[in-house]
Amino acid sequence: MFGRGRKIAPYLFISPFFIGYAIFFLYPVVQSLQLSFYRQVGLNKAPRFIGVDNYVRLATKDALFIKALTNTTYYALGSILIIVPLALLLALILHSPKLRFREFFRFLYFTPNITAGVVVGIIFGLVFEEQYGLINNLLLAPLGLENVRWLREARWVMPAIILLGAWKWTGINAIYFMVGLQNIPPELKEAARVDGATRLQVFWHVTLPLLRPILAFVLTIAIIGSYNLFAEPAILLRGLEGGPNNAGMTMTMYLYTRGFRELKMGYASAIGYSLAVIILVLSVIQLVLIRAFRED
Repeated sequence: MFGRGRKIAPYLFISPFFIGYAIFFLYPVVQSLQLSFYRQVGLNKAPRFIGVDNYVRLATKDALFIKALTNTTYYALGSILIIVPLALLLALILHSPKLRFREFFRFLYFTPNITAGVVVGIIFGLVFEEQYGLINNLLLAPLGLENVRWLREARWVMPAIILLGAWKWTGINAIYFMVGLQNIPPELKEAARVDGATRLQVFWHVTLPLLRPILAFVLTIAIIGSYNLFAEPAILLRGLEGGPNNAGMTMTMYLYTRGFRELKMGYASAIGYSLAVIILVLSVIQLVLIRAFRED
């Protein structure tokens, strides 16, 4: 009897985690998947099974969903093509042994990541203000350029959100890259230099391939973060409408609008699972493209 108790005891100790996981994560995930095949408006009405109609409507009839998807993809491309390269460049600068106060700069660039999205949205609402904003007055006015209506013209909304994202996420991504740079054996770089390689060649053929696992991680979290963007644009644009012509509407903002404003729970569930599939597919594609799991 005591032997059986010893076998059961470890499972009893870890059971609270699995019970909580099942109640607060696994059950909602399964329930929302089931709900995505139903039409339910409001909380008191019984859902009606409609099959894949929600998904068909998303793909063929919902122009606002396509708009939100386009905007979010725009931001994701900005994250991958602008924020990630900036982070890598910053990491290379901070990794230089000649840089003084290196630890201070590491802390400074980490600070935006721990700043709440609501606070960031409020601050950048002032930064992008047309008449008195920091960018227009301190950067554009001295060059003789006209003020940009960052949050009032559709064409400038997503560039403004990308600039906000660059301020918040470049630093933390640079820290990730710095960890990877510190784990590269200096002997490899020295051997390449002895063989006559230039700095650019050392970076391209030695440093960058050895950073592949970190690059895969950074790109993956960039994609996930981009398609889950919510607080910053919602606060920056002062509402879930996405600014002029819905130019700043993101996928999560649209999901929230359908689910919690219009109470179309089935439709919102379909949006959520569509978003999950998009993130999964894009993450797998980028892992394959950079050959993250290849062993050289």
